[in-house]
Amino acid sequence: MSFAIDEAGWLSSITGMTHRPSPNFDARPEGIAPSLLVIHNISLPPGQFEGSAIADFFQNRLDWDAHPFYEQIRDVRVSAHFLIRRDGTIDQFVSCNERAWHAGRSNFFGRERCNDFSIGIELEGSDTQPFDEAQYAPLAALASCLVTHYGLNALAGHSDIAPGRKTDPGPCFDWRRLQREMGLAPEYFPYLSADFFGTR
Repeated sequence: MSFAIDEAGWLSSITGMTHRPSPNFDARPEGIAPSLLVIHNISLPPGQFEGSAIADFFQNRLDWDAHPFYEQIRDVRVSAHFLIRRDGTIDQFVSCNERAWHAGRSNFFGRERCNDFSIGIELEGSDTQPFDEAQYAPLAALASCLVTHYGLNALAGHSDIAPGRKTDPGPCFDWRRLQREMGLAPEYFPYLSADFFGTR
């Protein structure tokens, strides 16, 4: 499985991926290129999978009356560059050249406003349930493509850059597997100790 990003920052259309442009983005600051990949999880309603709710939310089309939880996010305007669904299919909402609104208040080793210099991948999932086997291969392939195309030099979870505020991708996410499938050195995962990977 391999992917390619075009000059406009969009994943080349292949079987199993869809472009779903979101209005929730803006330009990165001048001279700032992406250097960090942030992994998230999301489910709407919480703990429920499948359906169009996540895409509708990122595209400001969510039916607020469809579930009681949605009233809590009625005024929220967010997006991510990518969503990997439970079956491994991929939606792209924002060009990687643009700033998606996925990280919020955040800090990466003293560097604030992580949206400015990051790419966000949402996994359809939750903190309390294992991710589906079908999600890991496309995640590794997509992340590898982004690392190569943009020269990204670090990966982190949303909880790492917004501790105390966010908890995703959560304890069920297998960082070791992602590192192994991508073939990356532990240095790409700065918030995880070398002992976690068992390499030093």
